[in-house]
Amino acid sequence: MAIAVELVRTLRDLTGAGILECKNALEASQGDVEKATEDLRRKGFAQALKRADRTTDQGVIEAYIHTGGRLGALVELGCETDFVARTSEFKELAHAIAMQVVAMAPDYLDEAEMEEGDVRPVAQVSLLQQPFIRDNSSSVGEVVQELAAKVGENVRVLRFTRLALGE
Repeated sequence: MAIAVELVRTLRDLTGAGILECKNALEASQGDVEKATEDLRRKGFAQALKRADRTTDQGVIEAYIHTGGRLGALVELGCETDFVARTSEFKELAHAIAMQVVAMAPDYLDEAEMEEGDVRPVAQVSLLQQPFIRDNSSSVGEVVQELAAKVGENVRVLRFTRLALGE
């Protein structure tokens, strides 16, 4: 099946995958962009898991102060290279996660950090399991993994803190 260049370009814009990967995914899905996108995301998540043990000593510390100056957050988003840390997409994700911390007030980074007696829903108190405020169909952790798959290196939230005036 011949794949139109426009379809490859569309899939590439959606996923950030290489031209050949997009073409192969479209051929496997018989030109269905949605199926090809899902296939590429699955492959990207698998590759991101392989990179999970790599160190992330580069990155950014993003600050967000909510209007009025009564709420704020600091988020440390790590990656492997300063090249990735300087990209607009990486910086935008760090900013969005800082906004998420202010809006959703998570207590823990991940489910593994939760105290044994805490009976609150994981998606309420764990940052990486919370629905992402810009796209409720994905969790914060999934959005971070999508970026890791797109840039081809380990990306992770290292820590965060939320500040509220008077608390």
